[in-house]
Amino acid sequence: MVEPGLIVFTDRRQSERPLDEVIAGAVDGGARVVVLREHDLPPRRRLKLASTLRSLLDQAGGRLLLEEDGALRKCHGLEELVAAADDPADYVTLSPIFATRSKPGYGPPLGLAALGRMAMAAPVPVFALGGVDTPGRVRDCLDEGAAGVAVMGVVMRAEDPARLVKELLAA
Repeated sequence: MVEPGLIVFTDRRQSERPLDEVIAGAVDGGARVVVLREHDLPPRRRLKLASTLRSLLDQAGGRLLLEEDGALRKCHGLEELVAAADDPADYVTLSPIFATRSKPGYGPPLGLAALGRMAMAAPVPVFALGGVDTPGRVRDCLDEGAAGVAVMGVVMRAEDPARLVKELLAA
């Protein structure tokens, strides 16, 4: 199993470039776990995209997860994190940690102190998600006990996804 420091979620609508090009850049920058969302795509088109992305990640020794495959659970509070003990999830995301442009409707940011408390209580590695868009914020999340960070919009919108991912991973 690939142990990520950074998980990249896809959202092609946030990018002006083809998604496979954005993900190729992220992988070049060091991303090794990518979660394919894109549920609105017709099944054949999503399957073709998954095949393309899986090939990119396989070449780098990475892993493509389908959002619905159960390896990752998305949590928004302590109750959901504790319940993750009953799931076969390898990782969980906790969000939103900071305010985010990508998913503004998920309530107020939890903040770093809550991340720290919840990461200690979680039965599986917790990845901070939501507004983690700078190296400083990555460091803050790791200092609070997060196993890593998960990003979406910041990579999808990046002019240079490879450079951005390198910077986030270096933190």
